[in-house]
Amino acid sequence: MITLTLLFLAAPPTPLYGAALVSPLERLHKHSSSIVETPNGDLLACWFHGHGEKSDNSLVILGARKPQGTDAWSDSFPLADNPGLPDQNCVLFVDPRGTLWLFWISSLDNTSYTYLLKYRTSNDYSGPGAPKWQWQDVIHCRPQNLAARFKESVEKVYREFGAEVVKNQRFRDRLDHGLRHCEGKLWQQLGWMTRTHPIMLSDTRMMLPLYSDHFNCSLAAFTEDWGKTWEFGEPLLPLNVQASFVQRRNGDIVAFMRDKSPLKRTPSAVSSDGGKTWSDAAPMEIPNPNSSVECIVLECGHWLLVCNDLDGSGPRGGRTRLTAFLSDDEGRTWKWRRVLEEHDGSTAASYPSVIQTRDGTIHCTYTFTPSPEETIKHAWFNEAWLQAEG
Repeated sequence: MITLTLLFLAAPPTPLYGAALVSPLERLHKHSSSIVETPNGDLLACWFHGHGEKSDNSLVILGARKPQGTDAWSDSFPLADNPGLPDQNCVLFVDPRGTLWLFWISSLDNTSYTYLLKYRTSNDYSGPGAPKWQWQDVIHCRPQNLAARFKESVEKVYREFGAEVVKNQRFRDRLDHGLRHCEGKLWQQLGWMTRTHPIMLSDTRMMLPLYSDHFNCSLAAFTEDWGKTWEFGEPLLPLNVQASFVQRRNGDIVAFMRDKSPLKRTPSAVSSDGGKTWSDAAPMEIPNPNSSVECIVLECGHWLLVCNDLDGSGPRGGRTRLTAFLSDDEGRTWKWRRVLEEHDGSTAASYPSVIQTRDGTIHCTYTFTPSPEETIKHAWFNEAWLQAEG
């Protein structure tokens, strides 16, 4: 009996995988989702919904709930809507106190340069439907040393990618626009967006990833008083956006990002001072087709990175394959790889949002686009499935 019990306890976990749509397919834009687990075990997801992006004033933030123990997501419900303005790029987060946060942006003038960063919080969100919001505010961004760092990065870009810059008008225009406006106080403060989950550096210090299409860079924002005041680090440069932050056991913070350079490889950078300053972003071996990534630290200490790992030369700009990578050495190498979605032609899967729930299951929501329709898809799996043969 004792021997059988020990054998049972030592048995490896059974691989787990499942997938379902969060909301029905539509010929509307459903994009940039985020997912969290609530204290009572429900899953909450959000995304932006409408006919396009910043030019569409009807864009709203929608959400849905998957109650614990159920198999289906609820009908969608509104989470945020500034009438007459496009609302985009929503992120959900539950802090150590159990407070739910929603971060999102509204474009004041239908451009990426005029995004206004907002957040709201709730402590009443366990019931069906939308949370009851208790507080809402604007985050006024004040990046440190942006002008100097941006000018240095543009010089580096021209040294390394001069030929590509010359022949790519849009690329060149973005750099020139940034150079003209990087010293302006208003331009420095507008245009910052959210995309990936915050992390907690202590019981009270939150680190929020931001990025700017205006300056093609990422940035860290910090609060230690639950959003009453915010401080900001130096930008992560050059040519990256949508950073996802993870912290090593020695305190270093690593950022994994969406590549905006001609290299088409996932950039990473390291901070040894809590995210205030960073090494220059350097390319990893993992390809990136100018598409969003997210990395989290699992309870066992392994790191999970989910991304599109193609170079962008194929259909749908390389977003036809979405892959999960697993590391047992804090992101220095990625020993395991498992494809979540892979398609030919018109179907794409991108913009992952990843969490691990208290029962150890990994949950990932992402934009799923069997063109011309689109929705948010939810996949759930465990480490045993990631490490099994695909």
